[in-house]
Amino acid sequence: MMQLFHQVSQECSRITTERYSTSFSSAINLLHKDLRTPIHNIYGFVRFADEIVDTFHDFDKSLLLEEFRKSTYEALDRGISLNPILNSFQLTVNAYHIDRGLIDAFLYSMEMDLSKRSYDRVGYEQYIYGSAEVVGLMCLYVFCDGNKDLYEQLKPSARSLGAAFQKVNFLRDVKADFEGLDRMYFPGCDFKNFSYKEKQAIEADIQKDLEAAYEGILQLPFKARFGVYVAYKYYLSLFRKIKKIKPQKILQQRIRIPDHSKLLILAKAGIRQQFNFL
Repeated sequence: MMQLFHQVSQECSRITTERYSTSFSSAINLLHKDLRTPIHNIYGFVRFADEIVDTFHDFDKSLLLEEFRKSTYEALDRGISLNPILNSFQLTVNAYHIDRGLIDAFLYSMEMDLSKRSYDRVGYEQYIYGSAEVVGLMCLYVFCDGNKDLYEQLKPSARSLGAAFQKVNFLRDVKADFEGLDRMYFPGCDFKNFSYKEKQAIEADIQKDLEAAYEGILQLPFKARFGVYVAYKYYLSLFRKIKKIKPQKILQQRIRIPDHSKLLILAKAGIRQQFNFL
């Protein structure tokens, strides 16, 4: 029956992924079947932590996050938790020997969201690392499946991919972050007077991350490569759409990629894979 409990826990993480992010869920389904469950387990964990700091406004978010942190480490140490999301997460962390320092950094960035409203360059880079780059590294542990040399080789690219995704999210979600949560992640920017120059500087930074990430994607194990590539192409398409929008328009709408465009991206990626271009 223990196996049934673990299975049910991991189903909760899968459902969480599907309900919160259709794009990531679709990309995960393109991974080899052996990789899908552990990646769902990682996503479920990071999503619940993010919900605490972004959504639970009528509750003591500091207390909830601290309880979540404590429960996370108890789950990792015990090898079990009655919280299905944490139970599924501990299964993946312990099975793939994921560095707990990555978890520390992630939870610290979530804590930063409780009080920080703007960032200097150092704080911004620290937040990006903890909120996004380490998530890419957790996934890389799964993709490399114990191959430490490959992990070290692909580590910079995985960090770049996580950073690129997060920075694109920041631009896409400016309206919600700035107006709804009173947050400004990009250092030195004032979205009340957002200029082309500021927007172009942010976009140049994202472009560098995307280019560095792409080199690593091509070197991923075959089981992981296609799914990660499609997620990359989703975000590249979103980024290109954002680049065409005037600075002040970003504050007025949330940019998204329509479903028919996602299907086209998937079809083109499938052709590239078929002809061994990935």
